[in-house]
This record gives sequence, C-alpha cells and structure tokens, in this order.
Amino acid sequence: MADLRRFVTFKGDKVIWYMIIMLMIASVLVIYSSTGRLAYKEQEGNVLYYLIKQLFLLGGCFVIMFFLQSVNYKYFSKYAGWLLVISVGLLLYAALAGANINGAGRWIRIPLIGLTFQPSELAKLAIVMYTARIITFAQTERHCENYAFSKFLIYVGPVILVIFMDSFSTSMLISAVCYILFIVGRLRWALLGKIAGGVVVAAGVMIVLLLYVPQVEKVGRLATVKSRVTDFIQGGKDTDGYSAQSVYSKIAVARGGLLGNGPGNSVQRNFLPHPYSDFIYAIIIEEYGLIGGGFIMLCYLIILFRIGVIVRQCTRIYPALLVTGLGLTIVMQAMINMGVCVGLFPVTGQTLPLISMGGTSLWFTSAAFGMILSVSHSFSEEGEEALRREENETDEDSDEEPCEDDEADETDIEEELEAKGREVLRKMKN
Repeated sequence: MADLRRFVTFKGDKVIWYMIIMLMIASVLVIYSSTGRLAYKEQEGNVLYYLIKQLFLLGGCFVIMFFLQSVNYKYFSKYAGWLLVISVGLLLYAALAGANINGAGRWIRIPLIGLTFQPSELAKLAIVMYTARIITFAQTERHCENYAFSKFLIYVGPVILVIFMDSFSTSMLISAVCYILFIVGRLRWALLGKIAGGVVVAAGVMIVLLLYVPQVEKVGRLATVKSRVTDFIQGGKDTDGYSAQSVYSKIAVARGGLLGNGPGNSVQRNFLPHPYSDFIYAIIIEEYGLIGGGFIMLCYLIILFRIGVIVRQCTRIYPALLVTGLGLTIVMQAMINMGVCVGLFPVTGQTLPLISMGGTSLWFTSAAFGMILSVSHSFSEEGEEALRREENETDEDSDEEPCEDDEADETDIEEELEAKGREVLRKMKN
C-alpha cells in the first residue's frame, strides 16, 4: 500500500499538474458534446461509447505520467538512440503496411484493444530526446560544436524525411523545435543562418516544383499540402474540401461570441468533419465563448511559462534541453491547432494536446509531460535528496561488487560530462 501511495504521488511541478487536470476536464466535456453524430454513425447512437473510451485513455495518461515522473532523466538520454531506431522501424512499417485513415496510410492498429496510433507521435519524442543528447555531448565552454548538426542530419534527418512523406505539418513542427534546440544549445550563429537560408531555398524550390511540375504532387502527401495551402490563400472560395472545413470552423467561432452557446449546444459539430479532434477548439469557442477559448489558451501559456521555470532550475544541460524540446512541441502543436480553427493557418491535421479525442496520441503526450515532471522532480529539493540517497546506495554496492571496466568507463564519461555541463549551463544562463 505504501508503494502504491508513492506511485500515485503528484511529483514535479504542481502548476503543470493543475494545468494537465484542467485540460483533461475540458477534454471530457467537449468530447461528450462533439461526438454525438459520430456515435449515431458508428455506434448505433451510443453516445456514452466515446466518453467512456476517452476516460479510459485519460486514465492511461495518469498511469504513464505517474510512472515516468519517478524515472531518472538519465535513462531518457541513455535509451534515446534505441527509441529512435524503434520509431524508424514503426514509421517504415506504417508507410508500407499501415492502416489507411483519413487518406493517410500512417497508422498502426494495435491488436486486441482495437486502438490505432501514429508512429510519428513516438518519433517526435525520440527525436527530441536524441537531439538533446547530440547537443549535450557537443558542448564546449564557448559554443556547441558544428559536428552536432552533422550528426543530427545523419541520424535524425532521415527520420524527419520519413515523417515528411506522410505528415508534412508534423515534420515541420518537429524540425522547428529541433532548430530552436540548436539555438538554445548555442550552435554557432553562422551555421544557424546557413540552415535557415537552406530551408528558405528548399521551400522555394518545392513551391516552384508544385506549381509547374504536376508529377511532384505524387510524392508523399504533397498534393494534400498544395490543396490546403491553395484553399487557405483563396480564402474559402470553394464550397468543398479543406476550405469548407475552415469556413465551418470560423462559423463556429463567430457563433460562440464572448460567452458561448452553452455546453452541448454546438451546431457546427454537425457539419465539421472532425469536431472532436482537428477542430475541437472551434467547438470549445462555440459552446464556451471566447472566455472558454481564452482559458484553454492560457493553460498552454502557463505550461510554457512553467517549462521556462524548470529549465532555470536545471543544473545540467541534457534535462534543460529535453524539457525545452518537449514543452515546445506540446505548446506549439496547441497553438497550431488553435490557429487553424480561427483561420490563421491552413488546415494541418494537428490535434489539441490532451483535449482532442485520440487513441495513443494522448498517451505519447502524457509521456512527454511525464518526462518533464521527472526533470522537475529531479531538481527539486525532494528529488535531489532522493538522488543523494540513491548515489549513496550505489556507492555502497560498488564497494562490495566491483564494476565491469566498460560500465566504469561509461560512468566516468557521464560524470565528466555532467561536471562540464554544469559549468557550461551556468554560463549559458548568465
């Protein structure tokens, strides 16, 4: 019983826990309201089916976060490479034999439980974890060595390319997060400028090819990307396709006004193709008004602020970069979803983290929060005391049983890196 109480303890940043719970409560309310049409279509009118399913998934979210918050962040660095390899294998499997959902063969069905998941969700976590590790090991007292970016291109670049073939928006999101990590990790400004210039040139070439070489549209989902961007630029002149989705979403926002129409009183949920996932923020505003929509946005902004607080508390480079990358991934995805719903961005397919109805995407988001809470807990007074006890126990065990040479060398390297990292991080903060 004592072990169970320790497991369900809310460790780490308490404000982030409060925001997580707030978002989950909002998820339950809006999912129940927005899945009525889907329930009549797929579940013979059983409107409780998707509510119960969402509650089950949210329960799994708590289990994941409770588990990961107690895991030492060093393990996230240690197994980042293996996680990246696994995600590559799953991405390739999904591309070749994945389930086709919403026109994209990028889903894998989990046997027995009937859930589906996108390997790109796992890849996002793996890429952030491994990129933070690359940058950490390339640190010097003055900057991050250029070979860090070369290593990134060799090991992470192909993974992003595979994601690009099936999810343009996800690949752009994770690329932007990694670029910010290199900025935070002090990669030379000259190289950062070259990278930005290369991206601009590549984007220009892709636009020209899409406009004048029709065969290019057959590559991945570039045809979908072109349609979405074209519809967005035309301002919803078409009555079908992606323009219609955007128009219905903006109608929902307009109907919501300041105070909204009340829970369960959305009209546009009957017209939007995915009111419970891609356009759930529009339903929130329609039912709860700009006040409700503003509250949801405030929750994500508070999470971003607390991410900054946790980074300031870190005394080592890797956890600081890890928290930065994971936090930015969550918040930027939320901002993209909200921007699409109010008409600021083209339709992307990005869901609203912890709110949109999803399968295992909720669990991967919870895994990201769990790692953030782990770092927060590690650098709290309670966490540092626990770490000292663990190190003392390890020292006692090492006195009784000598370590293998390889393990000893690896430990020495990690200790030397952490010692250098603490000094470098101190200078970065100053």
